[in-house]
Amino acid sequence: MMHKNILILSTSPRKHSNSDALAEEFAKGAREAGHDVEKISLIGKEIQFCRGCLACQKTKRCVIHDDADKIVQEKMLHADVLVFATPIYYYEMSGQMKTLLDRANPLYTCDYAFREVYFIAAAAEDGDEVWTRAANGLEGWIACFPKARLSGVIFGGNATDTGTVQCNPAMKKAFDAGKAIQ
Repeated sequence: MMHKNILILSTSPRKHSNSDALAEEFAKGAREAGHDVEKISLIGKEIQFCRGCLACQKTKRCVIHDDADKIVQEKMLHADVLVFATPIYYYEMSGQMKTLLDRANPLYTCDYAFREVYFIAAAAEDGDEVWTRAANGLEGWIACFPKARLSGVIFGGNATDTGTVQCNPAMKKAFDAGKAIQ
């Protein structure tokens, strides 16, 4: 097994969120498998919207120097595995996650390291139709990075109040997915 650098991006605006709990379980499994894991929460981060100027396509860096720029340049670019954790709002990823994906545009012209991308989500409702649109949105982003692929989806439904995902079978799935990374 090859040792990998795994970056988990927890995009929920709520502390101790259900999607963050799933991300922690994924991290625990990956660490147990011997990988280096860093989890970044977007809570309290300054992340402006992409301006669509496309300057980053020439400079390989965003013209906005905020926390998103640092996360993209210092973390996402060099990670072997990216894991996005989000709550599902109106059958979609959080706005924070979408904004970060948009701001990752400089990676498009870079020699990015990531090959595997995982999607972790939690929602009050249950069923595949709840997370599918959000996963499709992430797959659209991944399609712009031909060396990368969606490697797994972990979804915890019926997770309303903070902590309600703890008894969900998705917790074991998250741990097992992290541990199975090779």
